[in-house]
Amino acid sequence: MPKRNSITIGNIQIKPGERLTIDLPIARLYTHTQMSMPVHVVHGKKDGPVLFVSAAIHGDEINGVEIVRQLLKMKFLNILKGTLIAIPIVNVYGFINRSRYLPDRRDLNRSFPGSYSGSLASHLAKIFMDEIVEKSTHGIDIHTGSNHRTNLPQIRATLDDPEVERLANAFGAPVIINARLRDNSLREAVIEKGIPMLLFEGGESLRFNEQPIAVGLKGVVSVMRALGMLPKKSREKAHQSVVVQTTSWVRANRSGIIHSAVPLGSVVKESQVMAYIIDPLGDNEEKLLAPFEGIVIGCLNLPLVHMGDAVFHLASAENRQDLEEISHMVLKETAANGNGNFILR
Repeated sequence: MPKRNSITIGNIQIKPGERLTIDLPIARLYTHTQMSMPVHVVHGKKDGPVLFVSAAIHGDEINGVEIVRQLLKMKFLNILKGTLIAIPIVNVYGFINRSRYLPDRRDLNRSFPGSYSGSLASHLAKIFMDEIVEKSTHGIDIHTGSNHRTNLPQIRATLDDPEVERLANAFGAPVIINARLRDNSLREAVIEKGIPMLLFEGGESLRFNEQPIAVGLKGVVSVMRALGMLPKKSREKAHQSVVVQTTSWVRANRSGIIHSAVPLGSVVKESQVMAYIIDPLGDNEEKLLAPFEGIVIGCLNLPLVHMGDAVFHLASAENRQDLEEISHMVLKETAANGNGNFILR
């Protein structure tokens, strides 16, 4: 059997069978302090895919950081085929400042593929493309809701690629969204390289949410099994996901204080009351109605809204029975987990 080659990241060589943490240098702070992106590489002894798993491209989206941490503690990585490149914190600047953005107020996930002569966000994006994406055969990027919103665990992917569709189904999130590519996003840049990639969304920013962390961790491991990086279970239970083609935000029809009538993961009928918007004196009350039948895959946690604010993210599907089965599963897990706060494992 031919000997497997080493992999080089940041001018550091990782030999087959080695695990190594690498600090990828990026731009210094104006205090002269060197900033670096932490990368942990598990380079298996046997050939196989090279999978990157990244989190905190938005610095306040921290569920993925915990998913990566738990993944790296798993003992079965000792028998890994191929290579795992784990990047728990891509946007280190935003993470330190508990901010979605970089210090230049740019969104890193709208700055790919990047340039060394561009903005700080563009520079960081270029480093990630050259050092991580160019060495990979597959990718998973982990996100959460933003701006006081929480997301039902979901996969966003381009399902016209058979390999992407296969891995999306293997992940086993409650919902798979056949989502268009956003300009200058990491997913667009990776797909344009011909590399299959999934984007996982779950939970809210600046919080650890137990259910999305558990779903995300299980999903990443399931994808690794589907890729042949880990042995398949002898009795693998079939995953159930609802594939949706259309999603839409339900927006506040007036300003005020909102009282939600439907929880995350619930199925709503067309014209069903989703929330009531009232003023602080209680004199005026407006109903917020569902524009179509679907499942709530995202919702606003902040009870204060202006007219036009996005309140609920609603996904439609052809089969109502599928929606109800997924909703039942999600609500049952949420009830079992109490308020969904993180519990250290």
